[in-house]
This record gives sequence, C-alpha cells and structure tokens, in this order.
Amino acid sequence: MAININNLQNSPQVKADKADQLVQRQQTAVQQNAAGQAAQKQDSVSITPQAQQFSKLQEKAANSSGIDQERVDKIKQAIAEGKYKINVEMLAKRIMQFEGDLFNRK
Repeated sequence: MAININNLQNSPQVKADKADQLVQRQQTAVQQNAAGQAAQKQDSVSITPQAQQFSKLQEKAANSSGIDQERVDKIKQAIAEGKYKINVEMLAKRIMQFEGDLFNRK
C-alpha cells in the first residue's frame, strides 16, 4: 500500500493543526508581552527622606573646603596682636591621646 505524502500535507486536518499552532504562538507572544509590560509597570523606586537628606549632606561636604576660614582669621589676628594663649596642659593631653590612639590600635 502506497502513501500519498503530497495529499497529506494539504489535508484539512493538517491545515487546521497549523492554524491552531499559529494562534497559540500568537497568544503566547501576546501574553508574554502583557506580562512584561505589567512587570515594567510594577517596578518602582522610591528614595526615603533619610536617603535624600544623606545625599544632600554628601554633596555639601564634597563642596566644602573643610576649613572654618572665620576661625582661622580670628586666630591669626589674635597671634598678630599677641593675645593668643596656648593651654599647654590641654595641648599635652591631646598629644598623648593622639599618640595613644596611633600606637595602640592594631
């Protein structure tokens, strides 16, 4: 018994199966696209007020020179006028504290 392959490909059942497969692929693509869009709509980012404040402080610190020019000018003026007094006990205490911190840390 011989099988006619040419007629099999053109049968109504094969055409219906191909159409069903095409429809299923299109539906799957539409569903994936809709799911992707839904996921995109669900994604969001919110910055807390603390993070916003921290960002502003970082920017301010980056733009700052770190020098209190007004205080420096007052000390210069006091030295020039001979009015600046050094507290030797406080100076010695801070030097010892600095050296202790420097050499005792591991």
